[in-house]
Amino acid sequence: MELNDGNLQTLTEFLRKTLDPDPSVRRPAEKFLESVEGNQNYPLLLLTLLEKSQDNVIRVCAAVTFKNYIKRNWRIVEDEPNKVSDPDRTAIKANIVNLMLSSPEQIQKQLSDAISIIGREDFPQKWPDLLTEMVTRFRSGDFHIINGVLRTAHSLFKRYRHEFKSNELWSEIKLVLDTFALPLTELFKATIELCQTHATDINALKVLFSSLTLISKLFYSLNFQDLPEFFEDNMETWMTNFHGLLTLDNKLLQTDLVSNAIQFLASVCERPHYKHLFEDQNTLTSICEKVIVPNMEFRSADEEAFEDNSEEYIRRDLEGSDIDTRRRAACDLVRGLCKFFEGPVTAIFSGYVNSMLSEYAKNPGENWKHKDAAIYLVTSLASKAQTQKHGITQANELVNLNEFFVNHILSDLKSPNVNEFPVLKADAIKYVMIFRSQLPKEHLLQAVPLLISHLQAESTVEHTYAAHALERLFTMRGPNNTTLITPAEMAPFTEQLLNHLFKALALPGSAENEYIMKAIMRSFSLLQEAIVPYIPTLIGQLTHKLLLVSKNPSKPHFNHYLFESLCLSVRITCKANPTTVSSFEEALFPVFTEILQSDVQEFLPYVFQVMSLLLEIHSNSIPSSYMALFPHLLQPALWERTGNIPPLVRLLQAYLEKGSATIAGSAADKIPGLLGVFQKLIASKANDHQGFYLLNSIIEHMPPESITQYRKQIFILLFQRLQSSKTTKFIKSFLVFVNLYCVKYGAIALQEIFDSIQPKMFGMVLEKIIIPEVQKVSGPVEKKICAVGITKILTECPAMMDTEYTKLWTPLLQALIGLFELPEDDSIPDDEHFIDIEDTPGYQTAFSQLAFAGKKEHDPIGDVVGNPKILLAQSLYKLSTACPGRVPSMLSTSLNAEALQFLQGYLQAATVQLV
Repeated sequence: MELNDGNLQTLTEFLRKTLDPDPSVRRPAEKFLESVEGNQNYPLLLLTLLEKSQDNVIRVCAAVTFKNYIKRNWRIVEDEPNKVSDPDRTAIKANIVNLMLSSPEQIQKQLSDAISIIGREDFPQKWPDLLTEMVTRFRSGDFHIINGVLRTAHSLFKRYRHEFKSNELWSEIKLVLDTFALPLTELFKATIELCQTHATDINALKVLFSSLTLISKLFYSLNFQDLPEFFEDNMETWMTNFHGLLTLDNKLLQTDLVSNAIQFLASVCERPHYKHLFEDQNTLTSICEKVIVPNMEFRSADEEAFEDNSEEYIRRDLEGSDIDTRRRAACDLVRGLCKFFEGPVTAIFSGYVNSMLSEYAKNPGENWKHKDAAIYLVTSLASKAQTQKHGITQANELVNLNEFFVNHILSDLKSPNVNEFPVLKADAIKYVMIFRSQLPKEHLLQAVPLLISHLQAESTVEHTYAAHALERLFTMRGPNNTTLITPAEMAPFTEQLLNHLFKALALPGSAENEYIMKAIMRSFSLLQEAIVPYIPTLIGQLTHKLLLVSKNPSKPHFNHYLFESLCLSVRITCKANPTTVSSFEEALFPVFTEILQSDVQEFLPYVFQVMSLLLEIHSNSIPSSYMALFPHLLQPALWERTGNIPPLVRLLQAYLEKGSATIAGSAADKIPGLLGVFQKLIASKANDHQGFYLLNSIIEHMPPESITQYRKQIFILLFQRLQSSKTTKFIKSFLVFVNLYCVKYGAIALQEIFDSIQPKMFGMVLEKIIIPEVQKVSGPVEKKICAVGITKILTECPAMMDTEYTKLWTPLLQALIGLFELPEDDSIPDDEHFIDIEDTPGYQTAFSQLAFAGKKEHDPIGDVVGNPKILLAQSLYKLSTACPGRVPSMLSTSLNAEALQFLQGYLQAATVQLV
């Protein structure tokens, strides 16, 4: 694609169509952009548009498209083609910083994100001048440009807060500090001075304080791993100014900066070597009174977010998003202080809590915010350690949580009007949720029906919290690892629970509420067969919802839990009655067909998993509706997307398991296509194991005559891959395949196919691969397959007894006894590092495994062989009766003593003696 006006015009038209609400206009435009994004100059055309287009909408659209293009394609993945040409990479890095800094804020943010994605891959090695280019802009004096630099630096450096210590990380941080620490400190001082100069100008202050907020975040990131020498030397500059900001009382400003400064205090007070700074009772009282209590208040901004921007409020409050709130910072400071001063701090705050609660009691209608602050303070005081899974796991002994629950929380939960004081209701629900591991079971059971009634509240935050609290309670484990709350205890509320959850999805603002959908999934999982009577109604509601969200998937978590709920419906109902699978297919196939035809990429991996689940429930036959789809599943385009590979392989395995005879009969012309998929997968280091899953199913299930003509070619492909790149993962899969082939077709067939490719090849494979590497095989089923396969080679292959292969007989037996008795060899050569499936470039629909579509582990040998050690003993006995004297003499001359001892044990257990 050349950089010319014609291409810019075409691109503009297609970008405009991608904004069209009508899917029949939007989808083809998205498809077109997807088809041209591999062309050289495509990203440069987007950058030209976002710089020069006269239409602001197109500029923003080009910026978003460019950022997503970078997200999908910038990372270079081993074994896969480079998706961005080298000239484009160079041109992008040469222009993007300039472009980002000269663009309006909306576009600047997108380009800043793109720079941090590129930076994560290329900085510092492949983009050494990035920081110097950015730092020089501090001198511009233009805070639009300065904030652009700070925002980009923040997105690059914030990962230092959670990276593991390593030499590579230290050297990167050192390089950053050498270039960045001094200019950042100078900028900090200059910005503080400007704040004093413009103390009465609200607009100037807003910009300056947004810079100070970003500077504080950068300071935090750069000091997180350790305190660098530069900042230690300049601590006075930073701390004096931080102190000034903490005590600043400019009524024009209510900013994030305070929360950043408090956050910094919180991290300092937790460190033992700063403990002395806080020991004085007056200091503690002053921090509690002047810093913590005022910042615990529910501000008008919080109230606005609670009512009008509930999604953001929930994200901040429940998930702790990047946007730090003052309350959260104050809460962290309380926890930090409690680490060393729990007694005095608890005593100081108990007084505050009591006075806040008595203020509330005087006039609840007016003073409800006092109770809100009291609950928040108690929560901060009591929480010592918290996990997502269990809520608060360690609590402050000095706070009586049960008493507070009974006296102050229960009344709000029991209030008959669920829409009155929604903030206090949300506080009460959150209290139950976070202290669920501390409250006794009877309190939790008392709360369940109350939480169910709160699902009907008009307030989005309130009904979301109710759903989230129920979902968390349902995951709790009791003694003997069953759920704490049992289906029997839920029986009186089951109908109301399901009813209210589905109704809550119809409340304004909650049509795609992920917390409600997760609660539906968890309720199904807890209640199990108790949901069966309701499924005919609920499946209709779930499929209707699926049809709606498939038009424009925008909430990945919601969609994931929706598919999980569908899987649970299928699994639970079909467990009780497998014949109901056809009624699920009738309900789901029309929606699935639409998703497949419209190519809704985000949903395809899910659809394949649900289809696998349905097909695996069928007894050994395959419905014609599945066979009609079979040819489409082999289309190369589907296999280009990484996220489709694991679920598609599983689906094809289900086809082979249930319909191999049908495929061999009426779809034999598709077998080359099936093997084509195997060939593609085997060529990739990331996906070769998936290729083996498919190949093993072909060997196990397809009628032997249907694949006779392809067998030799399969082995040749595997040998070619072994020669070009032999990895541990490939070897392990190869060993399992070779032994499965031997189990299925016999040891003679295995020896003959190897030797037909090249004379004496069988011996080479035994000597160079099977004997030295079999110890690496992991997994009970995989080990069993190898054990049975090797036993057959030892005892059912005449060539092993009477040719030059005989010298390998004892080493092979020794290797098999090692597989039984020695620990698994899990060493991996230094030069091997695999790209995990999850690690492939971000934006492409990654594969999301549905927990409730899980596949049972399949053992191709099954009960035919119970104990492979006994099989070995019996097979050796049979061999020794066929050629008396040979086996004992081979054992006594070259098998080592320890192995021989183990073998004697197997023979005794099988009650046989060699002759």
